[in-house]
Amino acid sequence: MTSFRDGTDVVESAFSMSKTALLFAGQGAQTVGMGKDLAEKEPVARDLFARANDALGYDLASLCHQGPESELTRTENAQPGIYLVSWIAFQLLRQRVPELQFGATAGLSLGEYTALAAAGAIEFEDGLKVTRLRGRFMQEACDVTRGGMAAILNLDEDKTREVCQEAGVELANLNCPGQLVISGELDAINKACELAKARGAKRAVPLAVAGAYHSKLMASAQPKLAVELANIPIAPPTIPVVANVTARPHDDPTSIKDVLVHQVCAPVRWEASVRWLLAQGFTRFIELGPGKALNGFLKRIAPEAQGLNIADVPSLESTVAALKGS
Repeated sequence: MTSFRDGTDVVESAFSMSKTALLFAGQGAQTVGMGKDLAEKEPVARDLFARANDALGYDLASLCHQGPESELTRTENAQPGIYLVSWIAFQLLRQRVPELQFGATAGLSLGEYTALAAAGAIEFEDGLKVTRLRGRFMQEACDVTRGGMAAILNLDEDKTREVCQEAGVELANLNCPGQLVISGELDAINKACELAKARGAKRAVPLAVAGAYHSKLMASAQPKLAVELANIPIAPPTIPVVANVTARPHDDPTSIKDVLVHQVCAPVRWEASVRWLLAQGFTRFIELGPGKALNGFLKRIAPEAQGLNIADVPSLESTVAALKGS
């Protein structure tokens, strides 16, 4: 039995022979309407949206449900919004399938905060507030730099690193085979895209983002985030939480804070994180939060693994049915 800091338990179940890991969505998954149908149907979701509004002092629920998109996509709103909807999905999973045993968590960049909360390392409200501030600090860094990102498709990592070095950009996300993301100054990103296509990339696509995330251009956000994290109690996780920076679990509270600060400028080693989980015998992965990007990555990394998700009412019902039927 796994006990959580709020006193609830996830009970080991004889019916589940698969080792299950929970995956939490990252920035970019936000969409107007996220969580709306869950709040309309599920009292737990309504209560959590209300708690979030009270904790933050503004109507995050309305932004998630109604937009406008221009406001929801602002980093300081998107990050707590995704964190909140992901947490709601997690709570509904626990409520609907209380017998489910899960043995590890991981989250894509921002999602690492939800992964830590799900493992009992941080409290829900603390995670909500710090992701709001993290988003604000990163937006401030975007506002004083001229940065961007691009997806490089079907070019191997070694060649992509050569392109990065030549163009003066950084490798920001190693998502899955065939999909890497680069980050840096806009002019350098454009140069890197041309170089990547010349080296054989199927596509090199600039992304519609506010700045150069997971690069040195985010450095001004790090000391501000460090101050906020110093004020948040962090406990050792009750189960492994795989860190983006190392692609290995971290369990020391001081180290967790240091890694979260480092993460702002460091590459997201998502493929390596999933492969670590696979090597530990995990065969079922449940993505929690808006979108299905992590399931898409999983199909490219380990097509034999079972991928489920909870983002809305239909996906909640289908995932519960799949788990109950296993």
